[in-house]
Amino acid sequence: MDQITFYPQGDKAITIHFGQELHKDLHLKIIAFTEFIEAHPFLGLLEVIPSFTTATISYEPTKVEMLTPKKTPYDVVLNILKSSLANLPVSNSYPSKTITIPVCYGGDFGPDLQDVASYHHLTQQQVIDIHANQEYLVYMIGFAPGFPYLGGMSKEIATPRKATPRLTIPVGSVGIGGEQTGVYPIESPGGWQLIGRTPLQLFRQNAKQPSLLSAGDFVRFQPITPQQFEALRIEKQ
Repeated sequence: MDQITFYPQGDKAITIHFGQELHKDLHLKIIAFTEFIEAHPFLGLLEVIPSFTTATISYEPTKVEMLTPKKTPYDVVLNILKSSLANLPVSNSYPSKTITIPVCYGGDFGPDLQDVASYHHLTQQQVIDIHANQEYLVYMIGFAPGFPYLGGMSKEIATPRKATPRLTIPVGSVGIGGEQTGVYPIESPGGWQLIGRTPLQLFRQNAKQPSLLSAGDFVRFQPITPQQFEALRIEKQ
């Protein structure tokens, strides 16, 4: 609890900072806390939003006041959160799933693969091997619906974003932005270096769980051929 700090966000939310340094164990603690609160909701809880080193809890003040009328809603929620953290099970591993995402690298699927390779004086195949030989932790979903921010990419292929962002990036594009990698779940503008594309749909608007990935999941990328891409694309329609 020594490194954990609490900050109000207006009168309807509290942000908890779990630490300053981004690393796997800290984020897994954030996910465990998120799951604990969602499994033990208090009256007035609206949403728990995990991020890289924080979790933001939004609540409805008028409902929280019903719990302890003599205290402010902020103080009531703050005490609940501190108690939840104190009772959080101590563990370095929490239930999660690993999703394998097939990716066709290079060519029309990854128009920036050669740029990434040239930036690091590598071959395209070396970039592919490095990118596909990691297990990535989903730190958060953001920027666009279903867009995963993944941690764990090798610094060997970390590459600055493009100086001029593209106005349109195809659905399923796999990109590198600095020391992070991610997948564009919808067509959108973006400035990441595009190295491949997946036929999987990471976001389905009308599905019970629209986002294929959630914070705390793990991702592995599996290289596939253009022929396999087309077959999987047709299969997933």
